[in-house]
Amino acid sequence: MGRAEERRAREQGARKAKKAGGKKGGIRRFFTWKKILAYVVTLCALLVGAFYALYLLVDVPPANALARKEANIFKYSDGTIMAKDGEVNRESVPLSKIPKAVQHTFVAAENKDFYTDSGVSFTGTARGLINTALGRGKQGGSTITQQYVKNYYLSQEQTVTRKAKELVISLKVDQQKSKDYILAGYINTSYYGRNAYGIQAAARAYYNKDAEKLTVAEGAYLAALLQAPSQYDLATAGPNGKKMVKARWNYILDNMVEKDWLSKSDRQDMRFKKPVDPRPIPGLEGQTGYFIDAAKKELFRAGVDEREFEAGGWSITLNIDREKQKSLEKAVRTQLTDKLDPSKRKVDKHAQVGAVSVDPKTGGVVAMYGGAGATKHWTNNATREDYQPASTFKPLILASALENDSTTQDGTPITSGTIYDGTSRRPVKGSEVAFAPPNEDNESYGPVSVQKAMNHSVNSVYAQMAVDVGLSKVKKTAVDLGMNGKAGGFGENPSMSLGVMGASPYDMAGVYATLDNHGKKVTPTIVKSAEKGDERAELPDPTNGQAISRSAADSVTSVLTGVVADGTGQSVRRQGMDVAGKTGTSDDNKSAWFTGYTPGLVTSVGMFGEIPGGKQTTLRGTGGGGRVNGSGYPASIWASYMGAAVDDTKDTEFDLETDEGAAVPPTTSPSTTPEETESPSTSPAPSDSETTSPSPTPSQTTPTTTPSSPETTPPDDEETPPDPTDPTTPPGEDGPDLRRDP
Repeated sequence: MGRAEERRAREQGARKAKKAGGKKGGIRRFFTWKKILAYVVTLCALLVGAFYALYLLVDVPPANALARKEANIFKYSDGTIMAKDGEVNRESVPLSKIPKAVQHTFVAAENKDFYTDSGVSFTGTARGLINTALGRGKQGGSTITQQYVKNYYLSQEQTVTRKAKELVISLKVDQQKSKDYILAGYINTSYYGRNAYGIQAAARAYYNKDAEKLTVAEGAYLAALLQAPSQYDLATAGPNGKKMVKARWNYILDNMVEKDWLSKSDRQDMRFKKPVDPRPIPGLEGQTGYFIDAAKKELFRAGVDEREFEAGGWSITLNIDREKQKSLEKAVRTQLTDKLDPSKRKVDKHAQVGAVSVDPKTGGVVAMYGGAGATKHWTNNATREDYQPASTFKPLILASALENDSTTQDGTPITSGTIYDGTSRRPVKGSEVAFAPPNEDNESYGPVSVQKAMNHSVNSVYAQMAVDVGLSKVKKTAVDLGMNGKAGGFGENPSMSLGVMGASPYDMAGVYATLDNHGKKVTPTIVKSAEKGDERAELPDPTNGQAISRSAADSVTSVLTGVVADGTGQSVRRQGMDVAGKTGTSDDNKSAWFTGYTPGLVTSVGMFGEIPGGKQTTLRGTGGGGRVNGSGYPASIWASYMGAAVDDTKDTEFDLETDEGAAVPPTTSPSTTPEETESPSTSPAPSDSETTSPSPTPSQTTPTTTPSSPETTPPDDEETPPDPTDPTTPPGEDGPDLRRDP
């Protein structure tokens, strides 16, 4: 064999070896690039085939609209039926009666390309299918056609099957019907809140006019509502809801400019018009209307789809206890409303009451009083957050001090026995904002213990304590305990100590229930369960997580028993039962509170002065008396109700774990009490300098100003704005009237 032949043999052998070695074995032989491409093509073909088969099989069904709408059943905690809610309020109008510009607001809000699209958004639908399959909840991205199909032909359920049907039917409807037909159906079948289905019912509910008379600005608001009807209703929306709906309103108008449906000049001149207040729904008289409204909002916050819920068929059991509810309504009637005579005293027309009673172990709202009745006074006084809680906020300052192991400015640990300077109008030290709050009636207490300062609501002490703890820490503790950190006036400034932020009896009941529950967070809940067929709403745990330590919570409870034993809450004392609580009275006597608790029940009672239109006014003179304090009507209502609602045979004593000791009524002169003057751990916070100083002498606690006369305070409708340069005036919309008993 020659060299050439030998070389060819070697090359041939190498090629055979390479070919043999290149063969893939096992599963790898199924994943060559050619086969992967074949798989993808096959899968796409199968999907297209499946979709085509689905397209042929699924017909446009008869309209369900709201023809099969059922009532929702609301029950008391014992299963007794409270009310049925579900009457349809809907009136369709032809598209010709809806101004063209108003039609465009809906297109700009939901689907800018509606007039040119195929009726579906494949990317949005795919995203929705994936998220539904993975259990991530509902997702946006549907076209107007898809939303119309969902409203008119299908249901609001979030399933893959329903979404697939929605896609097919939407394609067919877009082919068979005109865009105007689809838009008219969408506008006329959508739910706008306030029990209004369709634009005509919505126009009447929000603007008291027919749809054909709506302006572009009004149409944009109604279009914005469709995203979250209850959350975006300005009459009941919280601060975040109001912000979001206005942002969406602007978004809609900007889209209209982009599509040349609205000129830039008209857009610039457009002003947001507040809708009219909601009118009560017939059949929901008395407290029932308040219950149902509060329950719905709670369910929607928990994730129940509002449109699906309003379609009916739900059975909702509330935590409301029938007997306790009767006792609460009776207490309000006998302790307040029976004593009012609006025909003789104009101020008696202005008195409003809100109350919430909570089981601290479960978080259940067992009784609630929202006002004269949902058909007479639509605003629920139990949940409104526009009045100041005043000195019912003081326990939260102490809770924050104990939780954060805070000290006075001379390094003394803050406890119930710590001595502060209780001089009225004493300038707060360490604050970037000048602040010198007077005590009630400008009374000075001299050296006073934290316990006695709580008993008698000494403003100067708790203003200084808030600064000592740190205003940001105080606010954090308050929010952790259950206050709404976004409520009006909740700024981090010294006036916070006087409770100038907004709060509701619902909020305060939750805060004090958390204290009663040894610091474990309690979120008041009115809904016990909600079911529709086999579907059961998933509700959050109302008692979840430790808001503050047990030691801090129990120590505050101990101090608050002193308020009842020897302070402004003495009128609620009860033989054989531990009681803790706090009074509060706000700016110009516009609100008065008593929030308190026994080991097994927490109740917050707020009394508010309100003139028509919702404006706040003073309560002074109500019932023919003078100033209305928290220790007056609110405490009387609380005591009357709790006397009937609390079981004397169990939970009579607080189970406290605290090293603060019992809240023994302090001596008349705490400045001469041995343990307060001799122990270095109880020296007062410095009042005149940043350096450590001894306890003030009586001469140092003498007030430098004389008490102001209550009669000099201007009436609410002529109230003089606060002077920001006056160190005794805290920041805020009005500034609290610091002469009141907090």
